[in-house]
Amino acid sequence: MQSQNPFLDEMAKLTSSAMSLAQAASEEAKAAMRAQADRFVADMDLVRRDEIDALRSEIAALRDEVAQLKAAKDTRTKKPADPAAGI
Repeated sequence: MQSQNPFLDEMAKLTSSAMSLAQAASEEAKAAMRAQADRFVADMDLVRRDEIDALRSEIAALRDEVAQLKAAKDTRTKKPADPAAGI
């Protein structure tokens, strides 16, 4: 047989309420810290990894284009050998 003790029932309810309140406070603190970290990162003007990768690929493409343009310029500026100059 089991007896019901009102004091123990109230203590269990109080403990349960305190635990749910502590969990809600923990979630609220996490959200506040996350918001503070987001503000800190935004104030520092940091760049995301995908933006850096996109810039790197653009720079690589531009370097290739510059190399091709230099090669084309070099082939245009070279004068063919003048057969009359050798005489």
